[in-house]
Amino acid sequence: MNKSNKNKKGKSSKVKAADIGGKRLVSLALTEWVRWVTADPTAQAIEMLSNEFQWVARMNDTLVKAQSSTNGTFLAATDLQLRPDVRIHRRLRAYAALAEEKYNLLVYPAVVNILPPSPNVTIPSVYDSELMGIKAHQDFRVINLWEIDVELVFNQNLIPLLPFVPVLKGGDNEAVVNRVVVELRSNETLADLEPLLAFFATFVLKTELVRKIMRWDMAILRESPWYAEILKEGIELGREEGREEGREEGREEGREEGVYQERMQLLLHIAEHKFGSLPDTFAVTISKLDTQQLQKLIDVALDAASLTQVNNTINQLLSEPPSSTQRI
Repeated sequence: MNKSNKNKKGKSSKVKAADIGGKRLVSLALTEWVRWVTADPTAQAIEMLSNEFQWVARMNDTLVKAQSSTNGTFLAATDLQLRPDVRIHRRLRAYAALAEEKYNLLVYPAVVNILPPSPNVTIPSVYDSELMGIKAHQDFRVINLWEIDVELVFNQNLIPLLPFVPVLKGGDNEAVVNRVVVELRSNETLADLEPLLAFFATFVLKTELVRKIMRWDMAILRESPWYAEILKEGIELGREEGREEGREEGREEGREEGVYQERMQLLLHIAEHKFGSLPDTFAVTISKLDTQQLQKLIDVALDAASLTQVNNTINQLLSEPPSSTQRI
């Protein structure tokens, strides 16, 4: 019996890990999603086309065929992204044109931004270009979740947005998050979304509180597109710092330093989100580690329940003999 439960658990975890992306979420309430994204209350979803439309390759891009008494049959193309992408206007222009050509239907493109952008980043809201008098133009709707009132999710039964409630306007408190937990646990088909809710709750609540009120499963989250996006943030920052270093001390050294810096920044990002403000000495201490040790510490920080556990690991790593190659 124990063996059976173990097998079921292992199989279930694999399915869940592949099933918490944007496509899965939107599929839970297609019509409600289309109505919300397009602001057309008469819209009815017909089918999701994402799986057969090869250009919508990301797990968080969706293409839905819909019908409306006002607008007839059309396509709703949505890009659900962790943070605003300064190139989104180009991608949505391409999606809209390719989808229109393939299905011979007009396209309503939209982007849903989950978390606010970094300082000084402008969120694109239109595509415009001109070359030798030839102009191209593409409008699209921009929806920023941090500007959306959390009560809208419950009032309009927007199931796809339940895991993002903590980052919505008014959703950053224990009572509201508990309300979502109850709703997810009351529906067997939604129970696997709890780790995703926990993930986004850590952006606004203390990790200790998150672990207390809901299930946290890093095995699932590590394989999710959301976790991949967080990693990508750290990598892009590391690449930029590596390029700067490369201009000063040579390309090869810049690349090596870029790898080191990306891991430094990613570790700081994870630790701050999980444990709050970090001691001033934390960054100085981890700078004494080499690149491989930083990777080990990142893995520890992802699962650690407290900053003390991370610090204990740092002390262990610092007591190890120095590796033959540093920062590579």
